[in-house]
Amino acid sequence: MTMTLQELRVAAQDNYGQPEGPARNARAEHLLAEAEQLGDPLAVIEGLRHQLQVYNYSSEKNKMFVPFARLLRMWDEHPEDFDKYEIHTLHWVFKWMSSGMLDQPSVPLAAIEKWQAEMAHRYRLAGHSERAVRMGEFAIARHLGDRERAARAYEAWLAADRDEMADCHACELHGQGSWQRHLGDDAKALELWRPVLDGEHTCAHEPHAALASSLLPLVRLGRLEEARANHLRGFRLVRPMESMRSAFAQHIEFCALTGNEARALEILAERPGYFAGEGSPDSRGDFLEAVTLLMDRLTALGLGGQAVPGPAGQDWTAAGLAVHARTEALAIAALFDARNGTPEIGDRTRQRMDQAPLLDRLPLGIRARRLAPAAAPKPAERPDAAASASLPELLVRARQLSDAQHPDAGEAWAAVGAVGDRSALDPHDRAQVLDHWAMRGTHETGPQVTAFRDAAELYEAAGDPGEAAAARARAAYALARGDRTEEALAALAEPHARVLALHAEGRATARQVSGVLIALARVHECLMHPEHPERAEALERAVREVLAFAEPRIAEDRVASRVADAYGMLGDVTGFRGDLAGARELYERSVATYTEAGLPWYAAETEAKLAGLCRHLDDAEGAERALRAALEHGGAYVEPAGRAHLHLQLSEVLGATGQLEGAADHALEAGYWADEAGEGAGVGAYARHLLGGWLLRLDRTAEAAAVLEAALLDLTEDEHGSGAVVQTLWWLGDCLTALGEPREAAEHWLRAADIARHWPEQRDHAMLANLAAQALYRAELNPQAEQAYRRAGELWRELGNTQALIRTVRVRGWLALREGQAGPEAARALMAEAAAECERALAGAEADARPHLLAELADTHRQTAELLARMAEAPTEEALACADRAVATFTEAGPDHLDARTGAELMAAWMETDLGRPEAAEARARAVLATYAEATSPQAASRREEAESVLEHLRG
Repeated sequence: MTMTLQELRVAAQDNYGQPEGPARNARAEHLLAEAEQLGDPLAVIEGLRHQLQVYNYSSEKNKMFVPFARLLRMWDEHPEDFDKYEIHTLHWVFKWMSSGMLDQPSVPLAAIEKWQAEMAHRYRLAGHSERAVRMGEFAIARHLGDRERAARAYEAWLAADRDEMADCHACELHGQGSWQRHLGDDAKALELWRPVLDGEHTCAHEPHAALASSLLPLVRLGRLEEARANHLRGFRLVRPMESMRSAFAQHIEFCALTGNEARALEILAERPGYFAGEGSPDSRGDFLEAVTLLMDRLTALGLGGQAVPGPAGQDWTAAGLAVHARTEALAIAALFDARNGTPEIGDRTRQRMDQAPLLDRLPLGIRARRLAPAAAPKPAERPDAAASASLPELLVRARQLSDAQHPDAGEAWAAVGAVGDRSALDPHDRAQVLDHWAMRGTHETGPQVTAFRDAAELYEAAGDPGEAAAARARAAYALARGDRTEEALAALAEPHARVLALHAEGRATARQVSGVLIALARVHECLMHPEHPERAEALERAVREVLAFAEPRIAEDRVASRVADAYGMLGDVTGFRGDLAGARELYERSVATYTEAGLPWYAAETEAKLAGLCRHLDDAEGAERALRAALEHGGAYVEPAGRAHLHLQLSEVLGATGQLEGAADHALEAGYWADEAGEGAGVGAYARHLLGGWLLRLDRTAEAAAVLEAALLDLTEDEHGSGAVVQTLWWLGDCLTALGEPREAAEHWLRAADIARHWPEQRDHAMLANLAAQALYRAELNPQAEQAYRRAGELWRELGNTQALIRTVRVRGWLALREGQAGPEAARALMAEAAAECERALAGAEADARPHLLAELADTHRQTAELLARMAEAPTEEALACADRAVATFTEAGPDHLDARTGAELMAAWMETDLGRPEAAEARARAVLATYAEATSPQAASRREEAESVLEHLRG
């Protein structure tokens, strides 16, 4: 059956709201065929206009010239067939033609200039300003690389009056800022974009495009926080829009140049269809340029063999796709340059593809899968000072760092060991290489123990029995770390006795002795367990032995670190016994000993323990101080996992004390370092959960949404707890509501409610069900909203929250009035049910609860009055009676509800006016004015203004 014109209009409107792409375009083609069957020229005009719109916002922009030519012919032959809106639209889309042709290298330049002149001619005939015409000329000149013509057209564009044919403010500002960026003035570009980026001017594709364009200028200007935020905000906007391939490419480019190649790969994988889309060569070229840049970055990082997403039909590596994308991009550029007769597009393409990275890393707050690491270069290939140093120079550096107890000593001895010919090393040097390799603690127990024991043999051969005993003690501790504690204690007996004897003979240093004693204490620490408190005694004895030996010698032979170690372990014992204040004092003493000895990097672990203790003691300031010190002192020497935990704790501490900016910064760092440690799905997910929460509290809603969406990919009830999952879903619902996405918000709140329904305490379940109902109501998903509100009401009833129950019933009353729902009688019945619930609750309410319940009853009367008036499409006596009951009940509720009472009074005043009772209406308005005669609050001013409006209306 042929559709009517009205049905076609509804179908076209619905189709325009669908996702951009071939499916929407095909539907537009079908609707045009339907329109042609009506025999109504206006139907065909509207069908062609709809086709133009969907083609323009898709990857099939090359299809829009045919329907436009047909429209223009219809206009020239029968202008009377066009209504006012279609006349406006015809001239509006003229702008799309010249720019659209510019993006198609198959269209000759002469044809583009001809259409530009045709546009100017028709705009003059229609009485339109030249502003849009000059903007089109500027686009042509800029595309050709004709700077002089572009500058003249730019000035003429800005000088011409804005009229109904001018692009919207957002699009114009984006274009103006892009020109300034092209001229090299990033700051001026960002100044022009600011109203768009801040949301002052928006449209269907802004601020989407401006956010993408701002990324690299912000990085170049060092405004990294803004760049990160604009990536998070902007990518959420462009992700679903097929027509925004160029903006999509800018996000890939940004990630490739800021150390986020893994993130760029994930973005690339979302749109495999972008490699095709021949209908828009210009944006396809933009996309291929960004792909080339990314693939070249991966290849430069040694990841040329990495599997990557690419054009359909074959498997791709980064190196292979780099060649393919570059070839395709240059081929497209060559077509444009051949058409234009200038090298402009080819030069721009090469310049973009060959950009150097702007930053080594910029944490984004979103986890990207870790790239497979490239094979580590051999030491001799490393482009650093150590790579070209001679063996004697390497030995000098390694010995100096060892003497200084510096964390880089291990790396220095590794460089010594990497020298091909080790025959030049004496036994003591070879022992050091093995010893430091084993000290790294990242190896399996067996090889580690063997390396320590082999080092001990070499120390013996070198005539250093004291260090040999210390190496055997380290081997024993390695056994304990491998859960072989009894074996470790047995293995320590011999080096313990021997090193003391050697020291008595002057053949072992105090550092070597204290090293053995510390190893013994550490083995005992491995035995500590809450179920065996007696083991604390053995640990304390071992620690006291360290202190008794080392503390008197703290000024000699580098034993300060042993003393600090011992105080830290003694703090562990003291805390284990429940003396938290004593443990804190010992930890502080340990930290002070490290720092006074010039060894601050070793204090980081104890400072982390101190922070945890301070948090337990509710000393947020002390915890913050300790965590900041741990990060400062540990620096690059703390492993990524440790850094992640330190940043995470500091984020929690700062957030709890209201320092939200700092909390967000450290949650961001925690997520980054968790990813580096391979813990992105664990600690990293929780860090992103926190980051999203802090961003939401900072009103950075779009960023928060992006981060929380990323966190949800990894959060699990098993690992992170149902509370973290529910809270993330809750926050995300809040974000999406603020961003105008109620349907999506409802989905997240319903999912959270489904988890919370299993909790013993059901208030959160009820709240989430209520929030989901509100979102469904806003999304006009009426049957689902009715069901959700009914469920929320049942939960509130079970919890005994009458006020919340009443509110759900009232909303269901309003829902009943919506199209396709239960209807007016059901709406009236639901309002009556809400009033009855209030009355029942009041009958047995305590005195302190009555004012709140009376206010709910009054509001129910007020809403019933409004509902009845809406049902009748005019005030009725019944509605006025309900308004009067609202006024009386608000009065009974007390002075705290004065504003609500006067609001109901003014509603009644307007009703009196419509019912033809001016005297009653005036009396009510003057009563409100008298009530607020001396009041100065904003609400009082609003009420006075409305009362004066009633009086003004009556005078009129």
